[in-house]
Amino acid sequence: MDQVNASMALVPQGSIEAYIQSVNRADMLTPEREKELATRLYDEGDLTAARELVMSHLRFVVHVAKNYAGYGLPQADLIQEGNVGLMKAVKRFDPKVGVRLVSFAVHWIKAEIHEYVLRNWRMVKIATTKAQRKLFFNLRKSKKRLGWFSNDEVNMVAENLGVSTKDVLEMESRMSAQDQAFDLAADDDEREGSFAPIQYLEDKSSDVAQFVEKENWEVAAANRLRAALNTLDERNAHIVQRRWLDEDKATLQELADHYQVSAERIRQLEKNCHEEAQSSHGIKTY
Repeated sequence: MDQVNASMALVPQGSIEAYIQSVNRADMLTPEREKELATRLYDEGDLTAARELVMSHLRFVVHVAKNYAGYGLPQADLIQEGNVGLMKAVKRFDPKVGVRLVSFAVHWIKAEIHEYVLRNWRMVKIATTKAQRKLFFNLRKSKKRLGWFSNDEVNMVAENLGVSTKDVLEMESRMSAQDQAFDLAADDDEREGSFAPIQYLEDKSSDVAQFVEKENWEVAAANRLRAALNTLDERNAHIVQRRWLDEDKATLQELADHYQVSAERIRQLEKNCHEEAQSSHGIKTY
């Protein structure tokens, strides 16, 4: 956990990209380690165990928060609210239930993000550019005198403000829009055709369970690859590194020149490494 600064990780500051990279460097927990930590917290109130549980799951909060990016709210704030939900989940997690923490925490993470969105539902960006802000304030003055615009009044306002009638109508529509409830009313749950932003705000195509499974598979694959490399001698390990893993991959001829052998010999060594990796560690190579 030294890879993540515990005093800063729960509150994204500065570059959001740097924060995401930071939390992604935190070690993922095995089921056994997670259960051990959760048991220490549940039975003994061990805050060190609680901190490790929280830190190792911050990446999943980022994943959930990304599903709400289209709502126009700062991503850092969404992540911070999700982190609050994660901490609440960790506090309430019972390791004897038999589920992984991430499955239990998703509800709490989403609940806190929903509350944040609900509190900020009225913070609508009506005017974002300098020209739109000028039109917004001038249009408010005109509407106080004229009320809802007729076509002639739209043309008059557009001419007076030096903008197009399309801009006037669009701004008037934004200003006249009514707030909509974020969630369905209790009596709307079963009504056909009822909908609210909470039903379409989240990206339903995102599956946190699949994300966790993919992350675990990638970590396991990386561990198998490191184990396979450790079984090779120095020359073969270097060939594998230069041919498969380096960003600027070497050609067969470049390695042949380096080791003063033929390119065909390098190809044979590479093939042998492929076969050994597949048979010994179950690593698929292409």
